[in-house]
Amino acid sequence: MNILNRILYYGIILPISSLPFFILYGISDFLFVIFYYLTGYRKKIVLGNIQRSFPEKTAKEHTEICKRFYHHFCDLIVESLKTFTISEKQVAKRVVCVNPELINKYYDQGRSVIIAGGHYNNWEVFAVGVDALIKHKAVGIYKPLSNKYFDNKMRKTRSKYGLYMISTRDVKKVFDEEINNLTATIFAIDQSPSNSNNCYWMKFLHQDTGILFGVERYAKEYNFPVVYGRINKVKRGHYSFEFFELTEAPLETAYGEITEKSTRMLEKDIREKPEFWLWTHRRWKHKKPENWSKETKAMKFQIKQQA
Repeated sequence: MNILNRILYYGIILPISSLPFFILYGISDFLFVIFYYLTGYRKKIVLGNIQRSFPEKTAKEHTEICKRFYHHFCDLIVESLKTFTISEKQVAKRVVCVNPELINKYYDQGRSVIIAGGHYNNWEVFAVGVDALIKHKAVGIYKPLSNKYFDNKMRKTRSKYGLYMISTRDVKKVFDEEINNLTATIFAIDQSPSNSNNCYWMKFLHQDTGILFGVERYAKEYNFPVVYGRINKVKRGHYSFEFFELTEAPLETAYGEITEKSTRMLEKDIREKPEFWLWTHRRWKHKKPENWSKETKAMKFQIKQQA
């Protein structure tokens, strides 16, 4: 298996990654034809997600969003491959932050922060370049791949220009270890939770949706300010990153307030430019438990905080 992994990595991935962007986008255009017209890769899932998320739109509009998404999705594939060999100079040209002062003020105050964001636009290129965009030490949370060889390659790629990668299993441990350092920890808020009972349920894109509670949990436990991070697509291969204040006093917020604010920000972005969200995943595979109660969850959370 290791030999096959090495052949794939050194014989296919790295040679493709080394190609100039204009050739990569030619490959992207070819992949679009393959994925959208010939194989229909996850097309049923994508179109179903779009239809349920935008019931007010027509079938023609649903199809148009779907088509634009596949164009972007294929760009995302080749741009993600490019991160294996992209230079720091290239990253600096292609990912910029428009308002670093919003988050840097917390560094100047000696406070760590939490960045909430979603799988919107190109989070892979952002991961490679984020540490250079802010004063804090950037920390990225990721779910380890089952393939250890490519898990190692992925971690090295994302962290090669400063990002500190931590497994979802080690979040609490790292928060405690890094308590005296100034960090900006990035949480993806749009992943489907594995446990329907332990998440926060709310309406998102017209559907009952379980939202991971990590942002709010750690913000309140460590009293870290929370900002929302939006990745904007300026043009093909070029992105800007923008911060929005969610709360600088998490202990003063009501139960669920931070979770709902961050999710509404992502929802707004998706509504404005839906083609840039990752529609291929089964976001709504879990159903809301009949006995789930916000009031009960709030009470249990408060008791746990006071313990």
